[in-house]
Amino acid sequence: MRRKLAGILATAVISAFAFPAIAAAGPDSSSDQTTRADPLGELITSALSGGALPGSVEFKMKATMYHAGAKGIRAFDSLGCKVAAMRTVAVDPKVIPRRTVIFIKETVGLPMPDGGAHDGYWYASDIGGAIKGLKLDLFSGFGAASMKTLRGIDLSSLSVSKVGEFKGCPPQ
Repeated sequence: MRRKLAGILATAVISAFAFPAIAAAGPDSSSDQTTRADPLGELITSALSGGALPGSVEFKMKATMYHAGAKGIRAFDSLGCKVAAMRTVAVDPKVIPRRTVIFIKETVGLPMPDGGAHDGYWYASDIGGAIKGLKLDLFSGFGAASMKTLRGIDLSSLSVSKVGEFKGCPPQ
């Protein structure tokens, strides 16, 4: 047990520097983001309470993609929030509860619509009839051309970790 705890703490320290986005507390009901006062403490608490640290894989999942403009796709997710390109993910709520922040290792560095690089964090705010078990549906953005970004990764086996929860709507 002592060795496992030491490993968790070492991973937390490394993760705090390698994945600074985990320090973002996520939006509250007013949709503004605040920075946690103690991101390292949050990582350690999350690990000890059963949550995963970025880089520690909880699931190997398959994914599909969806985009706005496709038949049957709405502009809002199942929480009533606007879908956010390269952030919204539809999940099976029996596997990953809605309002869960997940980390998908393979998406780190992908181009974002704003020109930045993806940090690997997605927001489980949608569900779908075909999303059952270890399957995700990643929202790529607006129009079929937006799906090009995700075609560069192997969607048949993604490394997925639950890393937190969010309140309100995911950031846009």
